[in-house]
Amino acid sequence: MKDIYPGFPVQRLRRLRENAVLRQMVRENHLSPEDLIYPLFVIPGENRSNPISSMPGVSQLTIDLLVKEAIDAYQVGVKAVEIFGIPPEKDEIASGAYDPNGIVQEAVRALKKACPDLYVITDVCLCQFTNHGHCGIVEEGKILNDPSLDYLARTALSHAQAGADMVAPSDMMDGRVAAIRKALDENGFDHIPIMSYSAKYASSFYGPFREAAESAPQWGDRRTYQMDASNSEEALRETALDIQEGADIVMVKPGMAYMDIVRRLKDTFGLPVAVYNVSGEYAMVKAAAEKGWIHEKRIVLELLLSFKRAGADLIITYHAKDAVRWMKEQA
Repeated sequence: MKDIYPGFPVQRLRRLRENAVLRQMVRENHLSPEDLIYPLFVIPGENRSNPISSMPGVSQLTIDLLVKEAIDAYQVGVKAVEIFGIPPEKDEIASGAYDPNGIVQEAVRALKKACPDLYVITDVCLCQFTNHGHCGIVEEGKILNDPSLDYLARTALSHAQAGADMVAPSDMMDGRVAAIRKALDENGFDHIPIMSYSAKYASSFYGPFREAAESAPQWGDRRTYQMDASNSEEALRETALDIQEGADIVMVKPGMAYMDIVRRLKDTFGLPVAVYNVSGEYAMVKAAAEKGWIHEKRIVLELLLSFKRAGADLIITYHAKDAVRWMKEQA
């Protein structure tokens, strides 16, 4: 037996696994409630909840119900939310995105009034607010990069003016972080961080989100501005540019199929890295759990821990509220 490998039997790795307390003591990565951000969808009206058919347990909520859900999550232990708004009307220039009294702006004010300590992040994009469903201004069927930057900056500024604690541009237009940083700084919001969707891929995992945010493109797709799933070096270039422009946190989206990108960004840049555990990933887990094919609690906690192991500091996930409850049960 001594010849099995050098060091055996002196080195027995199972010694550190024999006892549950010791396993906790030597655990390399830990998942905590502070790691999680809870995405929420807000719609106009009152006392209305629209369940998302492809995302069991997730609904579009009017502001009154959104506040209740956010407070419930906060009391459970979720300290941060990210808000996605669906306006009453859409147009070609995404007017509702930067309207001071728009759906996101009103939701932010209501959340900060009801629960001041809740950390409120806002998605900064135009796709939910345009009648064509693209993330920028369109002319003659082409998504225009530079003209879109002003609209994105105006949107981010309006969110900060409403009381948002952080803005998160998800559009993937070149130069948008610099435009947003400039607008915030020039208007007295130099303290507001930017969490940039730096490596956002043109992914098939977004399907259920398009239903939830009512943001599916009316024509074409988003491959001209979201990244090709084949590329990883490009993710480094995108992230480096966002950091140069003033991003405080960088993000990888989606999560499960892109953990190599999470690790590369963390190892290369050392900044806080967020990962978005997206709608399609959530839907697959929920569907398998409903069929009884998997143990939902164990799968979810293992999945979220795997993001931490890959290098993520923050995890945006629809599982957030359940996951925090389950963590407390294990404590």
